[in-house]
Amino acid sequence: MRKDTILTILILLSLVLGVLWGQFALFDIAASDEAIQQAVRPYQEFGDLIFIRPLRMMIIPLVFVSVVVGVTAIGDPEKLGLIGGATLVYYFTTMAAAVLLGQILVNIIQPGVGVAPEEFRASAELAYATKQANVEAGQAGGVTGAFQNLLRDMIPTNPIEAAARGSTLSMVTVGIFFGIALVMIRDAARPVIAVFEGLFQAFIKLVTWIIWLAPIGIFFIVAAKVGQTGFQKLAGPVGLYGLTVVIGLLLHAMVTLPLLLWIFGRTNPYAYLLRVRKPLLMAFSTASSSATLPITIEECQMRGGCSKRASNFVLPLGATINMDGTALYQAVAVTFLFQMFGIDLSLTQQMFILITAVLAAVGAAGIPSAGLVTMAIVIAAVNKSLAAQGHAELPMWTIGVILGVDRILDMCRTAVNVWGDAVGARLVTRLAPDTETDRADGVA
Repeated sequence: MRKDTILTILILLSLVLGVLWGQFALFDIAASDEAIQQAVRPYQEFGDLIFIRPLRMMIIPLVFVSVVVGVTAIGDPEKLGLIGGATLVYYFTTMAAAVLLGQILVNIIQPGVGVAPEEFRASAELAYATKQANVEAGQAGGVTGAFQNLLRDMIPTNPIEAAARGSTLSMVTVGIFFGIALVMIRDAARPVIAVFEGLFQAFIKLVTWIIWLAPIGIFFIVAAKVGQTGFQKLAGPVGLYGLTVVIGLLLHAMVTLPLLLWIFGRTNPYAYLLRVRKPLLMAFSTASSSATLPITIEECQMRGGCSKRASNFVLPLGATINMDGTALYQAVAVTFLFQMFGIDLSLTQQMFILITAVLAAVGAAGIPSAGLVTMAIVIAAVNKSLAAQGHAELPMWTIGVILGVDRILDMCRTAVNVWGDAVGARLVTRLAPDTETDRADGVA
């Protein structure tokens, strides 16, 4: 049996065991939040120490090096502009498609209709209070403020400081400019480019070592996440809401994205899905696109048939701004909360949700509690429209209603985010295939 197959089986087994252990050994529906946190904290800390921290250690250096390698491999700045433009069009198109799909489903299923919000008020206000400071700080400026934060992150005044605080987007920007500079100075840059090629290969080798820690780390991480939430909270209206989100994510992941890959990428989407299954399992287990990024880059190049020119540029950028699963989740969540309060949204207000969910998902990507901040931004935008028409507004505490199941849904939407990045890398490979020299060097 191949090592890759053995590792996949071990990851799946640890995922299942983690779910079972978290549900039956850690979760206690009668326990207080503080008691639950104490029970799962050792699992979180050990999983973080054994697996997440080694992966995060690789993110910043790998992003910078991989972007430089990708840009220098593309070579022509005009072609880089074409690839960058195509990448952004793909990202915004798929996010808009995900939001539209979510809105269609939530309006058909209507999980919030007939639900009495006051039944959830006490617990929702308590849950929201723990996140209120982050949410209010992040959404104070709305979509404009979120984009200002994004632009500041893109253009750091101190790249070293930006790297120290883990800003992936800053490293992408610096890597692009540095790569272009190397391309422009031509022959004098060849030794430097060779050094970056060597560094990239070294980082990929380190990732292949770290990934063997995944079965142990995933068991503890998943056990902690399920232990905090428990599947009992998926009962009733909130469960129907969660089911709506999951159905939307599955349709987007198994129909929308594969259709794009089949039509524009001329690739069997499900065969490709099997080849890049490892980062998807990691994304589901860790609920972190950034932590999964080193594995996504390695698998897309080594097994997915993606070129280094495409994947080294598309994947780091996608881990920061491409949020298909998150955008769909926001649309369903916000509409569900308005349904709970019996607020009928007009077509114009539904369009507000579509546009704001896409823009806010991009703009709030680097903010702590980004998913909640994004949701608050979308709610605030719709509330302004309602207030202008003299209608009642949705109170922000209602976000607390869905916080109980957020951790489980976070795992699902992160996997879809990473799958969207992987599909993008495969599509852009058609625009920027590797040369025979690249393949001979064993990079792609």
